Amino acid sequence: MTAATDQVRHGPGGALAPFGYPVFRAIWGANLFSSVGSVMQAVAAAWLMTELTSRHLLVALVQASSTIPILVLGIFAGAIADAYDRRLVMLWAQAFMLFVSAVLAVMGYAGAITPWSLLLLTLMVGMGTALNGPAWQASVRLQVDRPDLPQAISLNAIAFNLARSLGPALGGLVISLWSVNMAFALNALSYLAMIVVLARWRPDMPVPVRLPMGEAILDGMRYCFGSGPVFRVLLRGLVFGFGAAGFQALLPVVVRLQLRGDQVSYGLVVGAFGLGSVLSALFVSRLRRRFGSEDVVGVSTVVYLGAQVMLSSTQALGPAMIAALVAGSGWVAVMTSLNVAIQLRSPEAILARCLSIYQAVAFGGMALGAWVWGALADHVGLVASLRLAAAWLALTLILRLIAPMPSREEGRIEDGEKAHEPA
Repeated sequence: MTAATDQVRHGPGGALAPFGYPVFRAIWGANLFSSVGSVMQAVAAAWLMTELTSRHLLVALVQASSTIPILVLGIFAGAIADAYDRRLVMLWAQAFMLFVSAVLAVMGYAGAITPWSLLLLTLMVGMGTALNGPAWQASVRLQVDRPDLPQAISLNAIAFNLARSLGPALGGLVISLWSVNMAFALNALSYLAMIVVLARWRPDMPVPVRLPMGEAILDGMRYCFGSGPVFRVLLRGLVFGFGAAGFQALLPVVVRLQLRGDQVSYGLVVGAFGLGSVLSALFVSRLRRRFGSEDVVGVSTVVYLGAQVMLSSTQALGPAMIAALVAGSGWVAVMTSLNVAIQLRSPEAILARCLSIYQAVAFGGMALGAWVWGALADHVGLVASLRLAAAWLALTLILRLIAPMPSREEGRIEDGEKAHEPA
């Protein structure tokens, strides 16, 4: 059964057209539920770290714990997703994250968490995310038809950023009424919905070609770094991720020290970031069609760096929430534009590897940025570190001249096109 025969059409390419596919609806809903739990856990872990240590770098590394494994393991995860049933890869990853989150909750209730054990366990959850990511993103093509693929990617971004809106507020509420340990336990339960949906899904997909791991990885890298359009997208993801990391990695410290806020204040600011992301995701596909990816990425980068400067200057909750709202809108506009550019220019046979390389580059840049801006905050202060991150993003605007985003049809892979043969 193809995706087309499994859905009710409401106009291909429409904003909500992917919801006409039952399998997309089910996975989208389960992913939203799971993402809310993950954000709740991230909020709880970041807040707990501010209680366990005064070192800004360790707080920033908690924020980077979901991206560091993508840098280290993402390319291997892409090769695994191309070589095996992507549904089963996602099932194993979800089960692993459930187990680690349950261990985190048990250790929390036992009072056995230290700064380093907290960092280790959040890194292990990040390992599950790294394994799950390429298989999940590559499976979107199995859920919708090609005309609806860009909007399906945007709707997945909406699910993630709805979670960023709801999760922090719920996380702050759970922490206030109960404890960070309850947030960890609820996250462990949140993986069950996705596990059930994936266990019931039986997609039709081509039999994967299995190559030795090293050969498979090199094959994907040769394509990605040998394709001019794809390479430029990778470069843009790297430099944006590095500069953008400052806002998110230092936000818990800004709320606690600069705003003198509590966990509820932190939840509200992160929730505002998520709300901005949701609002942007609803319109970003239309903006790309009208103005092109380069203009969307460039303007959104300016919006994001402006929000970083605003956050560095504020001493009150209201302006911080406005800065987060603006930053969220710029964030999702850039990241979904880069993701769509990669998806439309990657052959099916190596799609997961291309996506994993993109994730490794972009989120690796974020992990490196979180470390750099966190270390700078320890030495030169929060305000200077945030403004230096904004200055970096301003410098990246020159890339529109030397490494522009691909034009609408440049490097695009069409259905049925035999665009790649394994080396």
